[in-house]
Amino acid sequence: MELDRFGWPSGPTLNVQSLPTDFWEPPQQDLDTVLDGLHEYQRRLFANRRHGVLLVVQGLDAAGKDSLIRTLARAMDPAAFRVHGFSRPLGEEVDHDFLWRVWRHLPGRGEVVAFNRSHYESVLAERLWPVTEHSSDDWPLKYEAINAFEQHLHREGTRIIKIWLNTSQEEQRRRLLKRLDKPRKRWKFDAADVESWLARDAYLSLVNETLVPTHTLHAPWHLIPNDDKKNARTAVAALLLDTLKELAPEYPQEDPQCIEHYRQVLTKKND
Repeated sequence: MELDRFGWPSGPTLNVQSLPTDFWEPPQQDLDTVLDGLHEYQRRLFANRRHGVLLVVQGLDAAGKDSLIRTLARAMDPAAFRVHGFSRPLGEEVDHDFLWRVWRHLPGRGEVVAFNRSHYESVLAERLWPVTEHSSDDWPLKYEAINAFEQHLHREGTRIIKIWLNTSQEEQRRRLLKRLDKPRKRWKFDAADVESWLARDAYLSLVNETLVPTHTLHAPWHLIPNDDKKNARTAVAALLLDTLKELAPEYPQEDPQCIEHYRQVLTKKND
């Protein structure tokens, strides 16, 4: 199957169930090398403070979203890196439009923010398990709202990297069983995991429907084979690194005369 640079097959429709869940060849870069690059270029982004980066991570239960973000966090200066996870809307969030709860967590200039799930829950999980009886069923309008929202962020200087972690049915089953079988992972298990497992085909149908109209030039979806966690982490880290290199290739340039003046002040010996 021939795929483009985002992992998409040719044609107007999408079927993630038919896409690779393993890489044909492992990523060329070593994970630790990529993380070293992230450490350096995130600091350049922070120093320049001209752009923000939003990393949106979506995937099935047990896709490894948490561990992926933890891996990226190893390379990040916490002064300019934040993570926010989106679960089922509660309380005040239910009383507002579906994008309201997203705004306060967006990156500022110089920041990288990772969303563990995101505003896309409103057009995915909430379609299968509605939050209220008044939930809108006009999904195309929500797609339009998401595209306008992301285009606005792009225009204001925020770059958006959207990730779909494509996991096979057998690998997802194995990881869910691991949550039951390993005591140190058991705390992560929730009965809702089994409910979503049983609804896997219905959920992936919604993924197919949602990703196509929201795959845009300013905020494309990257479809990442995810059965091998290390390869998936390397691929996502490399995408983030490429974006940081593009946004902040160098540290900001200072006035050399100003630098020299203060150097003389600081090196001058007291009389």
